[in-house]
Amino acid sequence: MMGDRRRTAASVPDLVSRAREGDPRAVARLISLVEDASPLLREVMAQLAPHTGHAQIVGITGSPGVGKSTSTNALVAELRRAGKRVGVLAVDPSSPFSGGALLGDRIRMQDHALDRDVYIRSMASRGHLGGLAWSTPQALRVLDAAGCDVVLVETVGVGQSEVEIASLADTTLVLLAPGMGDGIQAAKAGILEIGDLYVINKADREGADQVRRDLRSMLALTERREGAWKPPILKTVAARGEGLDEVVAGIDQHFAHLQHSGELVRRRTRRARGEVEAIALTALRERWGDVGGRSELDDLAAAVATGETDPYAAADDLLDRL
Repeated sequence: MMGDRRRTAASVPDLVSRAREGDPRAVARLISLVEDASPLLREVMAQLAPHTGHAQIVGITGSPGVGKSTSTNALVAELRRAGKRVGVLAVDPSSPFSGGALLGDRIRMQDHALDRDVYIRSMASRGHLGGLAWSTPQALRVLDAAGCDVVLVETVGVGQSEVEIASLADTTLVLLAPGMGDGIQAAKAGILEIGDLYVINKADREGADQVRRDLRSMLALTERREGAWKPPILKTVAARGEGLDEVVAGIDQHFAHLQHSGELVRRRTRRARGEVEAIALTALRERWGDVGGRSELDDLAAAVATGETDPYAAADDLLDRL
């Protein structure tokens, strides 16, 4: 076992080197180390760090049924036409069980399966401590260092995951579709605060113009500081590849705005802050793991129960002993 561990450890520089050259197996292995919370991650991340910061991170979110997978597939095709190397990370923050099946259900993604300049991966938080905030930024770091120009992060969950994905992205695309009550859902889910581009997919359906009018009216009510980015509202028919050129142009325009305004540095610093915090909290929780079996806790609990001390003082005492 120790021999296997040494061989694996010794292979980290080789894995990183091969991932930097675009070897899909090496990239897959590194992301697996992230998912498995491998002890080798510290070494991996230390070696990847100098090669990161190049990729544009684009979050894609929206309610079930709006065509997220179809849109992601079409967007990959458009980005490849523009000569971009693309990574796709499909994240399920809600389920520790479905990570292996996500892309099995996404037959459309097979269009890019043989393209060495497209890397597609599904991953779940798998229920480990830190969850999405812990694992996804590190997987993004792998794809960034592997030379992806753009990484698309598609959320499979809904609700809180929309906000979490937005916090991981440089640019967030919010997908809507006619006939799904999206005007109301937009207000409910708080997506008016997270979207950098709003994309009305299935725009050939009746009601697309009404969704656009409703969304424009709601966006007009939101407060934005002077000089802030004004999110465009675009229309696509992703199943036919229509309108994706405008989406790519919108992503590029938003990225240029981020760079010019200094917001890109601020967003990435916030992202790094959250990653560092999640890693630190995970380590603290692991260190705390056996606290329930410590005799000191029993002694302090008895003192609180008899009124000899208060729970805050007891908690401080316990922390001092850890």
